Parts: sequence; structure tokens; C-alpha cells
Amino acid sequence: MLELGTGSIVIVAVIAVIALAALACAVVLRRQVLAADEGTPSMREIARAVQEGAAAYLNRQFRTLALFAVVVFALLFLLPGDGGVRIGRSIAFLFGAAFSAAIGYLGMWLAVRANVRVAAAASRPGGRNQGAHIAFRTGGVVGMSVVGLGLLGAALVVLVYRENAPVVLEGFGFGAALLAMFMRVGGGIFTKAADVGADLVGKVEKGIPEDDPRNAATIADNVGDNVGDCAGMAADLFESYAVTLVAALILGKAAMGEQGMVFPLMITAIGAFVALLGVLVTRVRGNENGLKAINRGFYLSALVGAGLSAVAAYVYLPDSFDALNGTAELGEMHALSADPRLDAALAVVIGVALAGVILWITGYFTGTTSKPTLHVAATSRTGAATVVLSGIGVGFESAVYTAGIIAAAICGAFLLAGGSVWLALFLIALAGCGLLTTVGVIVAMDTFGPVSDNAQGIAEMSGDVDEEGAKALTDLDAVGNTTKAITKGIAIATAVLAATALFGSYADAVERALTQVGHRGTGLVNTMLSFEIISPVTLVGVILGAATVFLFSGLAIDAVTRAAGAIVYEVRRQFREHPGIMTYDERPEYGKVVDICTRDSLRELATPGLLAAFAPIAVGFGLGVGPLAGFLAGAIGAGVLMAIFLANSGGAWDNAKKIVEDGAHGGKGSEAHAATVIGDTVGDPFKDTAGPAINPLIKVMNLVALLIAPAVVALSVPDDANHWLRIGVACAAAAIAFGAVIASRLRAARADEASVAEAEAELAALAQATPPTPTPTPAEEPAPTRRH
Repeated sequence: MLELGTGSIVIVAVIAVIALAALACAVVLRRQVLAADEGTPSMREIARAVQEGAAAYLNRQFRTLALFAVVVFALLFLLPGDGGVRIGRSIAFLFGAAFSAAIGYLGMWLAVRANVRVAAAASRPGGRNQGAHIAFRTGGVVGMSVVGLGLLGAALVVLVYRENAPVVLEGFGFGAALLAMFMRVGGGIFTKAADVGADLVGKVEKGIPEDDPRNAATIADNVGDNVGDCAGMAADLFESYAVTLVAALILGKAAMGEQGMVFPLMITAIGAFVALLGVLVTRVRGNENGLKAINRGFYLSALVGAGLSAVAAYVYLPDSFDALNGTAELGEMHALSADPRLDAALAVVIGVALAGVILWITGYFTGTTSKPTLHVAATSRTGAATVVLSGIGVGFESAVYTAGIIAAAICGAFLLAGGSVWLALFLIALAGCGLLTTVGVIVAMDTFGPVSDNAQGIAEMSGDVDEEGAKALTDLDAVGNTTKAITKGIAIATAVLAATALFGSYADAVERALTQVGHRGTGLVNTMLSFEIISPVTLVGVILGAATVFLFSGLAIDAVTRAAGAIVYEVRRQFREHPGIMTYDERPEYGKVVDICTRDSLRELATPGLLAAFAPIAVGFGLGVGPLAGFLAGAIGAGVLMAIFLANSGGAWDNAKKIVEDGAHGGKGSEAHAATVIGDTVGDPFKDTAGPAINPLIKVMNLVALLIAPAVVALSVPDDANHWLRIGVACAAAAIAFGAVIASRLRAARADEASVAEAEAELAALAQATPPTPTPTPAEEPAPTRRH
């Protein structure tokens, strides 16, 4: 039995103190943000409406999810394991879920207070740089909180459970991932329903600006930016942090023993210093582009993180594998790699380098000055169809390059391991930890986007910003669009590395379970437990895993479509029934649109969550742990390509619209502008709902597989004695997953019927409002024209 030494316990305790220091830094940065001026009374009034809407939505969402969390907490007790470990895993699940929710709520709470401060700063002469400073510091608060809470949770579990910490941390990671997925899906549906509805009626039909106060969906749109991008992304990156640590500790224990458990915590602790450095050094100088300053801060912090990680490896790890306090696997590994310090340091460097390359390649495919986005903007001259087609092409192409870069990083870790699979998996997990040394700066970059977007909206709705200030906020918003796209790309990379490492952790869990039951199965049992890809049943698992990603994406996009349709009808109704809105004589009913977005997004939460949780259970108990491994491989492969395609195509459409709005191809109000607005509305659910939600999806499914693996093995051996019980569990899980999908389809059918009724009522109202054209009498009819 592996036991942690006194030195390791002291190191972990110091890491817990570093986590608390990171949280203290977040408090200091928060005070700095809130000390800024809140602007004019009109700005404050609009900001309060956004604050109230965002808080109301998240409070209702958390009440909905609390019941779900309690049910999962109880179900975790049914899984095999020592009594103390089962209790610890279930409690850790609640802490993971609570921390993920807290990070999401903090991101939203501060963003809706920083947006008005950014608007006020930019409205003053030369205030663009000060506005950028406030927006980035806001993200810095959330970034430091992500690092602090993630590190604190992992360190405390290791201090309490010692050698059993990796198993207990499975619950912590599962709670964080599950809540993040729900927040991603719910917030994504909310924000994109409001955004699409506002654009289609406001920009396309009425020809008014995006954040015009006459549009009833504008407040909901600004609320959605915060509950989707701020709360959702913060929770997403927190769970990536937690899940990567879980996988690293499990594989570290298997590959390098005591040192392998502690070293990943040291790397992520270095991330706390890196995050603070990145936030403090990021400042816009003079008239330089804000994106240049943000990239400079990111690359500097990444280099420092890589250097400090290498120092930690050479100080803490021994110079040979023989000196490691490890497990049986080391017997086959120490001859393949000479120096574990070099391997660990290079693995971290691979992760840091991957973040930098992803930042560059995503910026290339989605930036306002890059050729792909300029090409998408140019296609607007021939209509919306070509805009959509060109954006899809950019998404497909970028997915190949980005996935190739991620695959190269995984291959690099494998080559470092000298062919040892276990060591390679641990090094991949370390690469993920290396990438996440920059997570504080990544969160700051992402939060910068919605804060600057909201600031522009508040400025436009208030009318208290002059032309120079409006130009400054437009510049910040364009930078924010690119940083959001970049951080989505990096989040996808962390998801793939974490899922790959979890895949290895799953194999470790299966091997341990087989050892405990003394597997001597034959025939069908061996087929169920085989990991061989050439097995037809394993290939079935691969196909089902990829299909689940497609189904999940379709459900998310369809949910946005239904909710956006309801917003379109509501905004049209208000314009029709209250004509004074267009002349500023009547105030739109903003609250009704917020209520519709809230209702529809919360109603759609259950389906994707049940699909993610029960699909692996159905495959695992129905086909076995081998086909379940194929299922996970299919989900990872399809998930990385789908997520990148959706994120980058949506980002290219969004910035193509910005290019046209800045005056290219006819500028605002032109046919080209209308075409790019259509492209952007197509891309909204791509980049902000379905695409980002795939990240937690593949990790949730991997964690479910990791948790159920011992139970699947126990019911499969000896000689599949519990055949009918296993099949019963599989059928029940499949019924729940498909029942949720069918319920979603039925809701869609009812929504279609309601849409038809809305359209008929709209036509009837228009017919009553328009006086009929008199039909000429026979005497009044003109004589037919003769032909000569």
C-alpha cells in the first residue's frame, strides 16, 4: 500500500496555503475593480436591469440543479468501494459541484458590475486603455478564484485521504464537470436565444442597431452574455482544472507512486503565481491594439510557468525511475526512460506550447484582420447563403489543423515515454497541467469579451457616450470577440488532454477491478472486457460514442432555435402592439423576454444532462468495459472535431459581421450587412451553446465510465453470472437517456404548433391593422385594351 511521506504532506499543506493566497489576491483585485466609477445615472439604471436579470436566472438555475445534485450524491453510494472512500467521494462530489457553481456565480456577479465601469471609463477622453484595464482585471479576479478553489479542493482531499485521494477526487471532478455542463447548456441557450431574437427582429427586420433600447431583447441579450460566457466559461475552465488534476493524480500514483501524486499539485500551484503575473503585466500601451497587450501577457506568463515547472521537476523528482516510490508498472518503465525529471519538465513544456499554438491558430481563423475571416466577410456581397457556406468551410478546415496540433502534443508525450503506455498517459496528464498553468490568464481573456460587449451595449442604450468613446468600446468589443474564440480553442485543448488522461485512468480502474475479482472469464466475458479495436463490438462502442456527440450538439442547437423563435414572436408583438416604442414614447417590456429565455433554457437542461450521464451506463452495462472504452474513444475523437468546428465557424461569422459594420462592403444597413447578420445568427448557437458544451460533455462521460467500471466488471465475472441484472441496468439507463430525447422531441412538436398559432395570430393582427383595398365595381372597371 502506497503511503505519503512526511515531506509530501508538508508540500501539499504548503500548496493549500498557496491556494488560500490566490483567493486573497482575487479579493484584492475585486476591490480594485469595484472602486472604479459607475458612470451616469442612465448607465447605472441599465446595468441594474442586467444585474437583476442575471442573478434571477442563476438563482433559479441553481434551485433546479440542487435536486439533481442530491440525487447523484445518493447514487454514488451505490458504487463499489470502501465505506470511507464512498462517503468521501460523495461529499467530494458536492464540493466539486458547489465550487463550480460558486465560480460561475462569481464570474457573473462581478462581470455585471464591471461592464458599467468599463463603459464609464471608455466614455472619458482617452479612456480606452483604462476600460481595457478594468475588463481584464475583472477576468483576473475570476481566474485567481478558479486557481484557488481548484487547488484548495484537491489539496484538502489529498491531506485527508492520502493514498486514497485519487479515488475520492473522482467525485470532486464529476461534480465540477456535471455542474459546468449544465451551466454551459443552460447559459448557452439563454444567451443565444436572446441574441438571435434581437438580431433577427432588430437588425434585419427593423434596421436598428444591435443594442438599441427600443429592442425588447437587448436586456436579455446582455444578461445572456454573463450567464453564458462569464458563468458558463468560468465553470467550464474550473472543471477542466479539477478533472485534469483528478486524472493526473490517478495516473501519477500508478506511474510514479508518491512523487507522481504530489508533482501535478506542484505544477498547478505554480499556475497561481503565473496567473497573478499575467494579470498584473497585461496593460495596453498607448494606441496599441488591446489584443496585442493580452497576447503579450499570456506568452510572458506561459514562459515563466514553463521555466518554474522545469525547476520544480529537477528539485523534487529523482534522477532515475529506480528511485521513485512507485508501483508495479515501474518495472517495465525505468529501462525505457533515463530521467523522470526531464520527461516531466518536457511534458509540461508541451502543454504550455500547445496553449500558445492554439492561441495563434484560433486567432488566425477568427481574427478580424486574418484572411479566413476577411474571406467570409467578402462573401457577404453575394448574399447570406455564401456567408454561411464560407463560414462552414473555415470551421471544417480549422478543426483539422487544431486537432492535428493536439494530436501532435499527445504523440510528443508518448515519444517521451519511450513507448510505455502508462508513463505516456501520465505525461499527457502533466501536459494538461502545464497548459492549465495559464488558466488564470485564460479565464481573464475570456471574461474580457462579455464585459466589453456589455459595456458597449450599456453605452449605446444610455446614449451618454460620444463618438470617440463609442469607437473605443467598439475596439474593445472586437478584441473581446477574438479572445472569446481563442479561449474556446484552448478550453477544447484542455478538454481533449483531460479526456485522454481520464481514458487512461479508466483503463487503470478496469485493471484494478479485474485484479480484485480474480478474472478468469472466457467467451462472451472476454469479449466484453477486451480493449481490442478490431473487435466488432468495440467498433460499435466507437460509433455510439461519436453519435452521442452529434445527438448532444443537435439537441443544444435545436433548443436555441425553439427559444429564439419564441423571442422573435415576442419582440415582433411588442413592436406591433406598441408602435410608440419606435418613437421612444413607450418603453419595451424587457422583463417578458428575460422570462421567456429563463423558462426555455431551464426546461431544456434535463435532456443533455441525462444523455451524458446515462449513455455510458447503457453502453458499459450492456456491452462491457471494452466497448465502453471504444465509446469513450469515439466521443473524444468526434468531440474534438465537432467542438472546434462549431467554435471557429461561429467566431469567423461573428467577426465577419464586425468587419462589415466597420464600413467594409457597404457597411451597416447594406445587403452585405444583412447577410453577415444571418451568418452570425447561425453561428451564435454554434460557438456559444453546442460547441463549448461538448468540452464538459466528454469529461462527464469519461468520469461516469471511470466511476462505473468496477461495477461493470463485478457484474460481468465470473462468467457473466449476473447477466440479466446487467442487461436490466443497461435497458433502464437507455430508457432514461432516450426518454429524455423523446420528451425533447415532443416539446419541439408542441413549440412548432405554438409557432404556427403565433404566426396566424400575427397575420390576423396585420390584416386588421391594414384597411382592405376596395374592389372596383363593374362600372368602374377599365375597358380592356385592344391589340392592333
